[in-house]
Amino acid sequence: MSQRKMLQFSAGALLLLLPWFGGLVLGEVSSDFSKCLEFFYDRSPPQGINAAGYQPICQRYKNQYHFASLYHREHRTPLYSAYTLGPADGKRPNSTWMYEPQLASSRASSEMKPFKTRLDQNVFESQAVLQDYRHSNFTKGHLNPSMHQKTKENREATFTLTNIVPQQAGSNSGPWSRLEKAVMRQFNAFCEGPMYVITGALPYEQGARSINNRVSVPEYMWSAYCCPTYKSDLPKHERTFFPTYAAVGRNDPDSGQEIVPLNLRARRSVRGYDVKRMSLTALEDILEQRLGMPISLFAGQCH
Repeated sequence: MSQRKMLQFSAGALLLLLPWFGGLVLGEVSSDFSKCLEFFYDRSPPQGINAAGYQPICQRYKNQYHFASLYHREHRTPLYSAYTLGPADGKRPNSTWMYEPQLASSRASSEMKPFKTRLDQNVFESQAVLQDYRHSNFTKGHLNPSMHQKTKENREATFTLTNIVPQQAGSNSGPWSRLEKAVMRQFNAFCEGPMYVITGALPYEQGARSINNRVSVPEYMWSAYCCPTYKSDLPKHERTFFPTYAAVGRNDPDSGQEIVPLNLRARRSVRGYDVKRMSLTALEDILEQRLGMPISLFAGQCH
């Protein structure tokens, strides 16, 4: 391919990302996930996502990698977090919220750090901060939920704002929370090896929303898992859910019903925050339609 055609191709691919993840971000934290591939099935991150605008982060805490996130600094939210599920051996920790120093400076520490009372301007400009969420009417929605992590340190590491999106309370403590618990039950009951989970956020198709004019609000949450080794005698009603399954959840009660239908009989506090479970292929089709990229979340469809 000629240099001119390569440039035209790269520019065209970048234009597909501009509505939600606009602008080029250089990889100051890392240019790839090479240091934390263990959180992806077959050590292979999702394919088809153009790297322009995205920042891979190997989430490091107390001298250990705990999960991986693909982050965009201009919109100050992750596209997804990827992790291996492990039943928690204790309670949800007290939330000490942290930030990623290397988003502010490539010479900074490679470990996430707690927010200080006096906030460095470089931190403020490079990522979401706690004051973005104050008085926003949104909760801090974990993509990698703390109770999907085994040890205390694993759970503490999920309290970084690079793992967080603005999530409506009706979703976070309602149908989306029930989905997280259902995935854990399936893991405990039927998986005979690791379960690889990728959970992310889906932008508005039109009319981008934000909190504090800084942090992008997703219209939908999405999640998919890959359990490559599972019990051979699965009950008939469980066979659809292995080795992969996925879901999309509403984060806006006023959104249309094309992706996730409304349950008008749901109680008022959670009405409009329905979750629709679906095949991995169906989720990837939705991601391609919304993000303009043919995305494969798990190598070989987890086979």
